[in-house]
Amino acid sequence: MARDRKRKWALISGAVLLVLLGHLTSALEVPLDLPQPPTITEQSPKDYIIDPRENIVIHCEAKGKPHPSFSWTRNGTHFDVEKDSKVLMKPSSGTLVIDISGDKAEAYEGVYQCTARNVHGTALSNNIVIRQPRSPLWSKERNEAIVVQVGGSLVLQCRPPAGLPPPNIFWMDNHFRRLSQDARVSQAINGDLYFSNILPEDTRSDYICYARFPHTRTIQQKQPINVKVIDDGPTGERRPTFMTPTGPSSTKMVLRGETLELECIAEGLPTPEMSWGKDNGDLPSDRMSLHNFQKTLHIVEVTEADAGDYRCSAQNSLGNAHHIIKVVVKASPFWISTPTDLILAPKETGILTCRAGGDPKPQLSWSVNGVPIANSPKDLRRKVEDDTVILSDVQTGSSAVYQCNVSNQFGYLLANILVNVLAEPPRVLTPPNNLYQVITNSRALLDCASFGSPIPTITWFKDSQTSILNDIHENGTLEIHGAQPLNSGKYTCIASNNLGTKENHVYLEVKEPTRILRQPEYKVVERNRVAVFECKVKHDPTLVPTMIWLKDNAELPADERFVLDVDTLTIRDVIEEDEGTYTCIRNTSLDQDSASAMLTVIEQPDPPSDLELTEQRDRSVQLTWTPGDEHNSPTQKFLIQYEDLLHEPGVWTNLSEVDGGRTTAQLDLSPYAWYSFRVLAQNAVGYSLPSQPSRQYRTNPAAPEVNPSDVQGVGTEHDNLVISWKKLQGLQANGPGLMYKVQWRQQGVDQEWASETVHNVSQFVVSGTPTFVPYEVRVQAVNDNGDAPEPAVVLGHSGEDLPLTAPESVQVQAQNGTLAEVHWKPVTPISVRGRLQGYKVYYWRERSLHGEQEGVGKQQQVLTFSGNRSEGHLPGLQPYSVYGLSIRVLNGKGEGPASTNQTFETPEGVPGPPSYLKITNPNVDSLTLEWGPPQDNNGRLTGYTLKYQPVNNTNELGPVEELVFLANETSTTLSNLKYSTRYKFFFTAKTIKGSGPSISEETVIMDEALIQQPSLGGGKVPPKGPTFSSVNTTVTEDGAGVSWEYSGAEKNVFVEYIVENSKEEWRKEFVNGSQSYLIKGLKPGTSYRVRVVARDQSGASIHSTEEHRITVPAIASRQVDIATQGWFIGLMCAIALLILVLLIVCFIKRNKGGKYPVKEKEDAHQDPEIQPMKEDDGTFGEYSDTEDHKPLKGSRTPSNGTVRRDESDDSLVDYGEGGDGQFNEDGSFIGQYSGRKEKDTHEGNESSEAPSPVNASNSFV
Repeated sequence: MARDRKRKWALISGAVLLVLLGHLTSALEVPLDLPQPPTITEQSPKDYIIDPRENIVIHCEAKGKPHPSFSWTRNGTHFDVEKDSKVLMKPSSGTLVIDISGDKAEAYEGVYQCTARNVHGTALSNNIVIRQPRSPLWSKERNEAIVVQVGGSLVLQCRPPAGLPPPNIFWMDNHFRRLSQDARVSQAINGDLYFSNILPEDTRSDYICYARFPHTRTIQQKQPINVKVIDDGPTGERRPTFMTPTGPSSTKMVLRGETLELECIAEGLPTPEMSWGKDNGDLPSDRMSLHNFQKTLHIVEVTEADAGDYRCSAQNSLGNAHHIIKVVVKASPFWISTPTDLILAPKETGILTCRAGGDPKPQLSWSVNGVPIANSPKDLRRKVEDDTVILSDVQTGSSAVYQCNVSNQFGYLLANILVNVLAEPPRVLTPPNNLYQVITNSRALLDCASFGSPIPTITWFKDSQTSILNDIHENGTLEIHGAQPLNSGKYTCIASNNLGTKENHVYLEVKEPTRILRQPEYKVVERNRVAVFECKVKHDPTLVPTMIWLKDNAELPADERFVLDVDTLTIRDVIEEDEGTYTCIRNTSLDQDSASAMLTVIEQPDPPSDLELTEQRDRSVQLTWTPGDEHNSPTQKFLIQYEDLLHEPGVWTNLSEVDGGRTTAQLDLSPYAWYSFRVLAQNAVGYSLPSQPSRQYRTNPAAPEVNPSDVQGVGTEHDNLVISWKKLQGLQANGPGLMYKVQWRQQGVDQEWASETVHNVSQFVVSGTPTFVPYEVRVQAVNDNGDAPEPAVVLGHSGEDLPLTAPESVQVQAQNGTLAEVHWKPVTPISVRGRLQGYKVYYWRERSLHGEQEGVGKQQQVLTFSGNRSEGHLPGLQPYSVYGLSIRVLNGKGEGPASTNQTFETPEGVPGPPSYLKITNPNVDSLTLEWGPPQDNNGRLTGYTLKYQPVNNTNELGPVEELVFLANETSTTLSNLKYSTRYKFFFTAKTIKGSGPSISEETVIMDEALIQQPSLGGGKVPPKGPTFSSVNTTVTEDGAGVSWEYSGAEKNVFVEYIVENSKEEWRKEFVNGSQSYLIKGLKPGTSYRVRVVARDQSGASIHSTEEHRITVPAIASRQVDIATQGWFIGLMCAIALLILVLLIVCFIKRNKGGKYPVKEKEDAHQDPEIQPMKEDDGTFGEYSDTEDHKPLKGSRTPSNGTVRRDESDDSLVDYGEGGDGQFNEDGSFIGQYSGRKEKDTHEGNESSEAPSPVNASNSFV
C-alpha cells in the first residue's frame, strides 16, 4: 500500500511541477470582471467583547463574481436574520447590526459564523465569539486593622472581582492620590501591595485598592485597609527571602508570540535589590525589559527558544536569595506556509497545501464549500493526503472554495482557499505608458502586473532591441540594478500563454541625484549678531526641488528673525535659545540629500559673584569669587578693579589680572586707602558686567614710599629758577598731611641747601638768581607719618638773557654760480648768556651783474647752523649776481645783535633754455627755425647750438647734424631736407660756462601740409582743433585718392577701406608719414567705404576720420578694334559676295513661280527677325540685319549687372528655350535658338539703333 502511494505521488509530482512553480510562489488576484468563488475580505475578531451602550456590529464582507449572498449561524445553527427585528444585515454585505437598546446584550451572546456563497463556491468566516463585558461588585468585607512590627514585611491583598475583561488595579488614599511606590513598596501583577520592610511612616488608615473596568468605564474600590506600625523593640536586619513566588522554584507557561511576564518580590532589611538571568543562556536584550523596580521581567514575541529556567536573585548587605522559574512555551496553531489560492486552466493539475504548527500538534480537517470533504460528493479527480489536496485534470465549472481548519487546545486557524478554473487570454493590469523615474545608481522596478489562465509568461524588451531582459521577478516586474542614464527609454513587456499575447509599454527616466555641494558649517556667533547657514545643492534640472530647514530635527521656530532664501538660512539677532543643530534637507520627488551644522551662541560671561576677602594683612589681602556663566566661550581672564573711597570715590582703577582658570587673587595694597573691589570676567566676546563690590577694606597710614617724579629746574626769566615736579597720586600719599619739601643750591658754590615746604602744588619759583647759573635741586614727599626716602639730585639752570655780542671776522667766498661758503669767528661763551643753540645767517640778492637793479633785501633767506659752528654753505644762489649777508648768534632766549653786512658776487653759470623755438615756412625740402633768448642768461651769452636728426617709423634716430649761431641771431633756414621725413630739433643757448638745457621740436617734411608735435621738453601745447581735418576723396583711372591733415602724435597712420555692405574685415594700407594716398586695385562698378585711422604701437585705434563713400565706375575693356583688321574686312567681303549670289538665285526661282526656303520660313514664323539654322544642310534662313544687334555667345553684361535698353535689348533671356541650352567643354553653345519671344512693335524698331560701344567691346571673349 505504501509503495502504491509513493508510485502514485511520483506520477503526480511530474505533472504538477510547472503548476507548483507558477501557483505556489505567488498569489494572483483574479480581476473582478471574471467569474470567481467568494473571498472573505473583512470579518470581526474571533473574540468580540461588545460595548453595551452601542449597537453590536459583526463584520462580514466578501467579493466574488457573481457577487456572493450571505447567511449566518449562531451557536452552530442557522440564524434567521429576517425573523429578528433587532437584527439588520447591510445591503450587498454580510455585516450584521444588532440593536441592543432597551434589551439586555447577553441575549445576543454566542458563537457566530458568516457564510458567503455564489454559484462557484462557498467561503466561511472565523467563529466570532460575542461576549458582554462584566464588572461585578466587590464582595462586602470587614477589614480589621493590620498591626505590623517596624522592619517586618507586609502584603495588602486586593483580590478584585473577576471581570470581562480583567480590570486595571491601582492603590490610592482617601484623597484619590496614588500611593508612592519604590523598591521597598510595590504593586504585584495580581494587584496586591507588597512591603519588603515596614517603616513607621507606613501607618495609615486609607490603603484603598481600586479596580477600573475599561469596557464598562466603571471604577470600584475595596474597603480601606488600616495599617498600624508598632515598635516593640529593634527589629534586626535580615537577608532576603521571596514573598512571591514561594519556594525554590515555580513554573510558568506562555504561548508562542505572546508576552512573557515573570515576577519576583522579596522581603528583607535592608531592602533587597533584584536581578535576572537565564540558566544555560542569555536574556534576549532586544526583546527584554525590566519593570516595577526590576521586580518584573517582560519578554515580548516569545518563541520556543525562550523556554528554559529563569533565575531571579534578591540581594542585600546580609546575603542573597534565588528562585528558579521554569518557563514552558506552548503554541496555538500557526501557519508554517500560508495557504494560497489556485488559478488553474482546464486540464491542469494543482495542489492545495495546509501546513501548520502548534504545541500540542494541531488537528487538521478539510472542507469544500463549507461541507467536510468526507460528507461531500466523491470526486475521482480529487485526492486528500493529510495536509495536501491534489486536484487533477480540472474541468471548467469545477471552481470551489476549500476550507482548511487546524486546531488544538489553545486555538484554531481557518483558511479559505479559492480554486478558480478559468481559460483566459493574458491581460496586462499595469496601466499603459506608465512613467517611472529613478535616481542614478538606484534600483528601478518596472511593473508588468498581468493575469491569464494558464498563467502568462512575461518577457521584456527595451526600445527596438530584440534581446530579452532577464532580470524579471515572478510577478513580472523588471528590476534594473544601479540604473544609469543609458537605461532611460521605452520598455515593452509581453504577457503570453497558449490563448494569446498582450503587450504594454512603460517609460523609464534616470535622473541625476540630488547632492549638497556646499554644506552648512559650524557657526559660533555672538548674541544679537547674524548667523548665516549656506546650503548649495545640485539636482536634476527636470525635477522641482524644495528646501526644508530643521532645528534639532523639528520645524524652525515661528519667528520673523529666521529668514529663508534659496540656498541660505539667516538668523538675525541671535539669542541663546537659537543654539542647536540646523539641518538643510533638499527634496525632490525622487530623492533627497541633507546636511547639518551646529550653532553655538556666545556672549559676554555673567559677572562673578560671592566676592570674599580673606588673609587680611596691612599691605595685602586675598580676594576670592565665584565665576558666572561663560555662555559657551571659556573665560580667558579676570580683571580686578578697586575704588578708593577716601581719595577718588566713584573712580574704578585696574589693579590686577589673573588667568581665567583661577578664582582667587593675592592683592598688594597701599597704606591709607579705603578699598572696595570688583571683578570682571573676559572671554572671546568681551568683558562681563562688573560684579557687585566687595565689602570695604581700609589700610593704615604710613610715611610716603616714593618721591615726586619728573623733577626739573628751568628759569623762565633771566633772574629766576622754576623748580617743577609731578605730584603724587592719591594712593602714593600713604597718609594724611601730604606736602613737598623743595631744596636747591648753586652748583660749585660752598653753601647749604635752601629749603621750602609747600602743599598741593607742583612747582616753586626761586627769585633773584644770577643769569644762566647751574643749580642742584631736589623734591621730597612728607606727610604726618614721616618723610619719603632721600630724593635724587637734579641739575637745572636759572633763566637765560639775550646774547650780548655779534659774530666777527665774517668772510664769504663764492664756490660757483649757485653756492657760496661763509666763515665767522664764534662769540665768547659768557656773552651768550644762555644755552648756545647756533648761528643764523641772513642773505639776500641785491642785483644782477648785467646792470639791472633789484630791490635790496627782497627775497631774504635765512639759514640756521646749530651748535658752536664757525662756517656754513649757502646753496641756491643765482649766478652772475651781487648778494648781501649778516650773522646773529642764537640762544634759548632769542637772537643777539647782527654782524656788519657783507657783500659778495657770484660768477657766471650756464644759461636757461631758449624762450621758444618755432618752425615756419615749411617747404618740400626746407624750413625756417626761429627762437628767442633765455629768460635767465646767468652770464654773457656767447651763442646758440642747433642739433637735428631724422626719425623713422620705429622712433629710431638718424645721424645728427649740428649748427652753431651767434648770440645776436634769432632765426635760420635749413635746406636739402628729405621729403616725407620726420625730423627732430634740439636747440640750446651757451655762455663761457657751457650750454644750458635744450628745447626741442619735431616736424615732417611735406609738400602740402606740416605735422608738428612739440616734445615734452619744449613745454608747448599741441594745436587745438580736430586731430584729422580737410579729408578729401577723388576717383581717377589709376584708383581712389585720399588726402587729409593730421595734428596728432601717432606715427602709424593707415588708410582703411571695405566694400560697402560687406561683412569682410577692413583692408589696411600703411601711409608711412604721408598725408595723401592712392588706393589701387579697386573693382570697377563697386562702392567702398574709406577712412583714415591713427593707431598706437599695439594696433589700437587712437584717432579716426569719418567714413567716406566712394564709387568706382564701370570701364569698357581695352580691346583691339577688329573693325580695322584686314582679316575682318576680307571676311565681311566674302559674306557680302555670298549673299549677293543667293539673292540672284532666289530672284531667278521666283520668276519661275516656285517656292524657296525663305518663303517657307516666312510662312512658318511670324517674326521675320528670328530664323533658325536648317537642320539638314546647315544653311541659314532669311537674313535680317537686326541680327547684328544680338550679343555673341559667351558675351557679358556690364560689371554693374544691368543692360541699358538703348544699348541692347537682346539677350538669351529673350528666347523661349535659351535657358535649356548646353555648352561644350570649351564653353561653346550647343543647340539653336528655337524662336525669339514676341515683343511689341516699337521694341522691334528700337533694335535698329547702333550698338553701344561698351556692349560691343564687352561682347568679345
